[in-house]
Amino acid sequence: MADLDAPCAPNELFAVVGDLERYPDWLSIVPRAVPDGVGDDGAPAWAVELRGRLGPLARSKRLRMVRTVDDAPTHVRFERREHDGRDHSAWVLDASVHEHPDGSRLEMRLHYGGSFGGVLLERMLRDEIERSKPRLLALLAGAAR
Repeated sequence: MADLDAPCAPNELFAVVGDLERYPDWLSIVPRAVPDGVGDDGAPAWAVELRGRLGPLARSKRLRMVRTVDDAPTHVRFERREHDGRDHSAWVLDASVHEHPDGSRLEMRLHYGGSFGGVLLERMLRDEIERSKPRLLALLAGAAR
């Protein structure tokens, strides 16, 4: 889990984390996220590319994510839902936004259900989340102008 305190209203923060198409603006492990129709329940879907590097190791992954929970402006969840009929490792991104004395607080959880990478993948994700915080705050500050 990662958290971030932001000097903005919860609905402003939620507008950024509730739309995967905005993630490439602040989260470098997501260089691409484009609309990809809808899920089985009619919820929006995105084709997402994930890219990471840990030392000399680089890895890229393409997956389809569907917004499975949309309780704006407090909670959103995206889950992997492919169209190819095969079983795939789970990817779940869950974000909660709450009021905070200085604005709002974001709590994010990313779960990967596969076996590739294990501890290395978790470390890379944790490091990237820390690096993304200033970019997210800068994006929010620019939106407030």
